[in-house]
Amino acid sequence: MTLWNGSFPFYPSTSVCFPFDTTQAIIVSVFLSMLATFISILPGIRGRGRLFWFLRVVMGLFVGAVVLTVQFTRDWETGWVTANTSYKSFSRALVNADIGLHIGLAGVNLTLVGNPVNQVNETIDYNEHFAWSFNADYDHSYSEGLEKGLPSPILYVAEKFTMQSPCSVHRQYRISSHYVSLTLWMAFCTWLISILLFSMPILLYGGYMLLLTAMLMLFSLLFFTAKNTPKCPIQFGPASLKTDYGGSFWLTLATGLLCLLLGLGIIILNSVQPEKLKLVFNLDEGKGQEEKMWDKS
Repeated sequence: MTLWNGSFPFYPSTSVCFPFDTTQAIIVSVFLSMLATFISILPGIRGRGRLFWFLRVVMGLFVGAVVLTVQFTRDWETGWVTANTSYKSFSRALVNADIGLHIGLAGVNLTLVGNPVNQVNETIDYNEHFAWSFNADYDHSYSEGLEKGLPSPILYVAEKFTMQSPCSVHRQYRISSHYVSLTLWMAFCTWLISILLFSMPILLYGGYMLLLTAMLMLFSLLFFTAKNTPKCPIQFGPASLKTDYGGSFWLTLATGLLCLLLGLGIIILNSVQPEKLKLVFNLDEGKGQEEKMWDKS
């Protein structure tokens, strides 16, 4: 597998723990291009409305980029351990290496980096992905790893997530990840609807949809955390590999809370001081009358 037909090459030539992910790069590039396009329009907006318009664009694109990107990230749950461990089966050679476990919505990514990289006459720098998405067979990927003769630490950790493993984590992680992915796609749809409503402009209903986006994002986190504790530890001698919630989890939480605050702020401001809300959204009198007609209906 090369860099151009997959996100995680099996045997990278350089010591990198997390190789370049083309999917995330494409998403970020698209949203940055949209931001650059909107910034080019900025000089045509007069007065302080320019600042409010810029903030709305940045907030809107940020939320959309996060909701879409975390679907493809592989750091929802991460863990690292440094240990002296066997390197290959049927060999007594021990190596000192950093072993990383990265769990995403589509599967498990395992890294093995030697300290130093060159040991036992080999370059110890591996990065393997085992998928459990709808169109992937995790156990088949694990069997292929056995046939290729991957290092023992990678196979040991990967075996913990197979369906036959006594750890009983494969089904839990796979089902919870599917529910998280579905909920986030729903959140992306409600975000698009909120952007549409704000542009019409129908501010109150846009606030409701933004609030719904926040609730869906927070529910996705509940689905991800709804798992039992693994029945068996991942042990490398005296060292134990333990995982904790990663960057994608906390980014989703922060973005969900941001949408919650913005949605509540719009709804409350629309009820208490609608004129200030219209000022934030740069509404003229004609648009304000149109919004009143929508609210009455």
